Amino acid sequence: MNQAEVNGLAASYAGTGMMDRWQLCASDIKLISLGLPVMKLTQLRHATAIAERGSLRAAARHLGVAQPAFSRSIAELERELGAPLFERRAKGMVATSLGTAFVQRAAAILNDVRRAQDEFEQLRGNAVGSVSIGLSIAAHLWLLPKALRPFRRRYPKVHLHIIEGFYPTLGPGLQDGSVDFYIGPDPGLKLPSVLKKEILISGERAVLCRAGHPLAKATSLRQLRGAEWITTSITPRAESEIGDVFRHYRLPAPALALRSQSALTLLICLINSDLLAMAPAQWIDSPIANHLVTTIPVKEDLSAASIVIVTRSDAPLAPAAGFLLDLMRRAVGHLGPMRRREPHPAGAPARSRKPA
Repeated sequence: MNQAEVNGLAASYAGTGMMDRWQLCASDIKLISLGLPVMKLTQLRHATAIAERGSLRAAARHLGVAQPAFSRSIAELERELGAPLFERRAKGMVATSLGTAFVQRAAAILNDVRRAQDEFEQLRGNAVGSVSIGLSIAAHLWLLPKALRPFRRRYPKVHLHIIEGFYPTLGPGLQDGSVDFYIGPDPGLKLPSVLKKEILISGERAVLCRAGHPLAKATSLRQLRGAEWITTSITPRAESEIGDVFRHYRLPAPALALRSQSALTLLICLINSDLLAMAPAQWIDSPIANHLVTTIPVKEDLSAASIVIVTRSDAPLAPAAGFLLDLMRRAVGHLGPMRRREPHPAGAPARSRKPA
């Protein structure tokens, strides 16, 4: 547990009277009580399991612990803290406000312990452990196919958990360490101090449609005015962004017929209808999407949010997670010159491409 986490936990309990009884330190991943037994990692696991499962019985069953022993563990933890962590109700247990703060910090500690164990084993040459990553739709289609096979060759026994999503939805997992890194569109939000980001590549969109679409040979957005569109959850304001593009070129607002939150939904809808989508241009580099959809070569510039990497700023990635991230960085080098252009400076006018 680092000092920033210690300070965060102290702030969570400020004014509750609990700090009078506690001395918090970062050594040995422990919270040391003045005159009381050392808090155990098993107690942290028990508390987080109750928060996740909603009842003591379900949490005990999930962890394979006898219910009486589990109950004693939580009761001892609450006595040490001097305050209840959960409200007992007829249909389960709900965290108190203090319990919520404690569980969030406990989850971060447990994830750091898991990371430390994984890193230790991987540095010893034992390719075990787990890696959890968050990827946007574009990163799934564009980077994952190029990184997955070499990662599996290098770390065949590492369990890989891949989440399709976007920041800030994945923010809590990145902060508590349950998600190792995120690759996707820059949300344009200020990150918490515990997180950092780097630009992987500048963003650019393309208009996508099914092969043989009647508008496939259009060369401008004006020629697409009568079309219906699928929106994608690329950023927290994805639906308004496509409208912003049309307003920028003084065109009527597009007809939004469907909203997709997954690559599968969007692809199925595109290839089985005359709907259009404005999606990251990197889709066409995907060996899956480039056989199912095509681009409409509009002349307007469709610059978008840069693709970024978000990681913890206070903890290095374990070797397996770092290796996977390096593979995805290298995959960017397989793109053509157009997709490696420098991002537009903030506030600078977008450049227009010449008609195809």
